[in-house]
Amino acid sequence: MYAVTLDGFGGPEVMKWAQVSDLPAPGPGEVLIEVVAAGVNRADLLQRQGLYPPPPGASETLGLECSGVIAAVGDGVREWKAGDRVCALLSGGGYAEQVLVPATQLLPVPEGLDLAAAAALPEVAATVWSNLVMRAGLHAGQLLLIHGGGSGIGTHAIQVAVSRGARVAVTAGSASKLERCRELGASILINYRESDFVEALRAESSGADIILDNMGAAYLARNIDALAEDGQLVVIGMQGGVQAELNIAALLGKRGTIHATNLRRRPATGPGSKGEIIAELRRHLWPSIADGTVVPVVSAELPATDVGRAHQLLDSADTVGKVIVEIRAA
Repeated sequence: MYAVTLDGFGGPEVMKWAQVSDLPAPGPGEVLIEVVAAGVNRADLLQRQGLYPPPPGASETLGLECSGVIAAVGDGVREWKAGDRVCALLSGGGYAEQVLVPATQLLPVPEGLDLAAAAALPEVAATVWSNLVMRAGLHAGQLLLIHGGGSGIGTHAIQVAVSRGARVAVTAGSASKLERCRELGASILINYRESDFVEALRAESSGADIILDNMGAAYLARNIDALAEDGQLVVIGMQGGVQAELNIAALLGKRGTIHATNLRRRPATGPGSKGEIIAELRRHLWPSIADGTVVPVVSAELPATDVGRAHQLLDSADTVGKVIVEIRAA
């Protein structure tokens, strides 16, 4: 079997497409997937740099989502069979020709959806749905502010929010990214390089009911300022640092709430688990994937032998949506 390996930690050059040991047969409750494509996520970049180790027991190979075809199923797996087209949420291992995954973390690839493009869905869909819907209760009539509207998570969150009747504001660093956000349904477009997002949002509204934040510390104070009364700040990233001073009086004045969550370290089953989130996605979001209301936004597809370039593109200011690595032809 071939997989992307790391020759130490560092830049994209430490990744190599190399032969590794074959995987064992799937255990109870597991399936073995012949991988067609893997989504590239910021967590992969951090792990490559030695800044985000996988949780105990997870594969050391990069890759938190993939698409492909089931090759084998383990004992107790009833819903899936060899030959099924699937995409999967992973704790690691996606940048490889094969991956083992709990059957509870699989989603079917709808007819008509490109199998490789489906690799761009599990991580963003699980992140967005678990945070905006399951945690924050996003519903029609609310105003959602998304930081990084042109990212994979951002482009997906816009579509989900619009499909639920919410109004969407986004921040992004270029006119081209903002235009793509507008095409997807965002109605308040803020170039953070030119405007303060708090002032820009106040010019259009009384504040955001929900803020989806990938910046963390750098935006904490201004995010609280940007909240509407009873608003919720959902922090899912730390691109702007990890430590900041919290003005509790400002938060109390808004009757605001701060949630900080992650996806990779959730358990496989049980309350709040990956399996629970995947079940919710299949029940409530997947019909919108099947009918094309919500679509994967893919900026680039590169072969696994060019995985370094894929990481560079994800880190580029010009990339809109997801980057995927092609492992084999569909």
